[in-house]
Amino acid sequence: MDRRAFLFSSAAAAVVGTPALADKISLNALSGYLNGISAAAAEFTQVNDDGTLATGQLMLQRPGRMRFEYDSPEDTLVIAGQGQIAIFDGRSNVPDAEKYPLNQTPLKLILERTVNLARRNMVVGHDFDGSATVVVAQDPERPEYGSISLKFTGDPIELRQWVVTDGQGATTTVILGKFEKRQGFSPRLFDIKGEEKRRSG
Repeated sequence: MDRRAFLFSSAAAAVVGTPALADKISLNALSGYLNGISAAAAEFTQVNDDGTLATGQLMLQRPGRMRFEYDSPEDTLVIAGQGQIAIFDGRSNVPDAEKYPLNQTPLKLILERTVNLARRNMVVGHDFDGSATVVVAQDPERPEYGSISLKFTGDPIELRQWVVTDGQGATTTVILGKFEKRQGFSPRLFDIKGEEKRRSG
């Protein structure tokens, strides 16, 4: 898996549902939906830019925390927390993760404490494709960090998938499975330094 490309493939948890609204969903309604997600888990399938597939489970706890556990043979672990994204290679003997600032990826747009898609010219696309509302967003102050395209169905609003384009033009698609709300997760699941310590022990 292209590690740099992954940084732009992470996002919020979601629900799979049947499309019902044959119209574009407003940005305010979509922001409200994302803000309503506090702790959740879902299975996912990732389609990389080269056509390869990866599967796994994600855990989300807003604001600012997410964990992607990839199935074999990837055995990759990605943690968003403490203002960073850390990528652990399960096939490597190196305990330390590759780290990148969270605010340099589109992931931060979804993991903010309060999501407001209508602010700061964040949304550069807002359309209905015949079955779902598609929102393309990027950080207006750092468009070079890439963009994220989110696909929502309605009645009730559900995030079905996202497609992310990184700064080099590579795309990664994540298709989301059944969303399960949780009361919360153990803080250790999002503790990057703690994970490094466990792996070095």
